[in-house]
Amino acid sequence: MSPRRDPSRSYGLTPWARSWLDVLELRAPDVVAAAHARRVTKARSYFRDRHVHRLTITPARVTASVQGSQLDPFDVTLSMRAIDPPTVAALLVSRDAGADLVGLTRGEQPRILGELLLPTESADIDSDCTCPDDTLRCIHVLAVSFEVAAEIDRNPTTLLTVMGTDLAELVGEVHAATVPDEQSDSSATDPGPAPTVDYYGTSAMLPPLPSPPRMNPLTELDAGKLRAALRASGVPPTDLAEAVDDLGALYDVLLPE
Repeated sequence: MSPRRDPSRSYGLTPWARSWLDVLELRAPDVVAAAHARRVTKARSYFRDRHVHRLTITPARVTASVQGSQLDPFDVTLSMRAIDPPTVAALLVSRDAGADLVGLTRGEQPRILGELLLPTESADIDSDCTCPDDTLRCIHVLAVSFEVAAEIDRNPTTLLTVMGTDLAELVGEVHAATVPDEQSDSSATDPGPAPTVDYYGTSAMLPPLPSPPRMNPLTELDAGKLRAALRASGVPPTDLAEAVDDLGALYDVLLPE
């Protein structure tokens, strides 16, 4: 039995998802307009009829199988030219846009971050399919691309994985880019230990500073109030658990070992 068509399924509703599809050059130069229209229409029907199976998104790589016109499904692979996280972090800091990463936890798609993450040309995305169609983007590649766009619509952090990074890595790189290099020429400028001052005239040795145990602030917060705060910030109810996980990843990077 063929899967039931779901006309409500959609993709490319958000800026990042639309930009992702634009870069795939759906109107490739070797495809005439009529053939292109038929190919896109068929790919849309595959998307809505859920012909794409086993969609797997890993850093800079997407794989899936698509049930086409033959008995056996076709295997599709998309390989992306991965971004360089330190470079993206440095550019975010230089443009005073480090807070864009926090916006991701609220389901936002910040413009500056998107400009630094999204592929800019068709050559940034290499596609391969086991079907006999040798056009640049066959029906099955387009159907998988629509599925990826739908995932980006649902969760913007998907784009980070697609382009070869994740939120924790970018947060760490931004933090490193904003911390001054304390090691540069420290030997030439180090004045040595500060002289001891006996403020109280007792010559008593002060006790060492306390060393509190490492903690995760999320465990100290009221779960109900945290979810209410996230909802008030615009996080959809279905994404609350994922938003809490993203906050946990941020704390893991920011808190010292």
